Amino acid sequence: MRLTPLLLMATAPRHTMALSKMPKPASIRPRSENQKQYVELLQGTETPVIFGVGPAGTGKTLFACAAAVKALKARDVSRIVITRPLVAVEGESIGYLPGTMRTKMDPWTRPIVDVLTELMNKEYVETMLASGIVEISPLGYMRGRTFKDAFIIADEMQNSTPNQMKMLLTRVGEGSRLVVNGDPGQSDAFGRESGLDDFLGRAAHARDELIRVVNLGSEDIQRSEVVAHVIELYEKNCREGGL
Repeated sequence: MRLTPLLLMATAPRHTMALSKMPKPASIRPRSENQKQYVELLQGTETPVIFGVGPAGTGKTLFACAAAVKALKARDVSRIVITRPLVAVEGESIGYLPGTMRTKMDPWTRPIVDVLTELMNKEYVETMLASGIVEISPLGYMRGRTFKDAFIIADEMQNSTPNQMKMLLTRVGEGSRLVVNGDPGQSDAFGRESGLDDFLGRAAHARDELIRVVNLGSEDIQRSEVVAHVIELYEKNCREGGL
C-alpha cells in the first residue's frame, strides 16, 4: 500500500518531525582570543571532550549550547543531553521535590534551558524537551549509560566528585561529544575534593587531541562590567592571601 504524505508524517518519528521544524539559531560570535579558541574546538569534530574552565560570564555555557544546537540542526548528533551535579542543602536529594525528573531538575538546569531559549525560542525548546531531543539528567543518574550520537553538556562540574567526573568521562560513546564546564572559584561542594580540580591536575601535562582544556579568565567576561569587576576583586583577594 502506498502511503500518502499525511500517513508518512503520522508514521515518522517524533524527533524527526521536531527537527524538521527547527528554527534558525541566533548567531553569536566570540569576542576574545580565548573564546575564539573555545568556539573553534566546539565547532570542530577532532576533539570529542572539551573542558571550558573559567568564571561566570565568559561564555562557557552560551557557546557550548550554540555548538550543540548547530550540530543538532546539521544532524551531526541526534540529541542534546544536559547534566550537572546536584549539590543539595544539608544532604537533601531531589527525591523530596515534587514532579517529574525534569521538574525536579529545573532549579539546577534552568540557566542552560534559558540559553537554549535565547538561541531559538521557548515553544521549540519545549517541543525538544517533550520529544526527548533535549534530555535533562542528573549526573548521578548517568551511571551505566553510554551516549551515542549525542552532544553532552555538563555544567557546574566544579561541584562534582572525582568519581563522578571519571564516570561522566567514560559515558562518551560513538559519534558523541562532551563539553565539561566549570568554575574552580565557585565550588559549592565544601569540604570535599572537586572532580574538576582533580582531573585538571591529571591532564595538566597531557598532550593529546582527544581531550582539550580552554582556560577563560576575567578578561573574557562579556556579561557586564560589574561582573568582571567583582571577579577581579575576588581574584585580587585570593592573590593577596585572603578568602
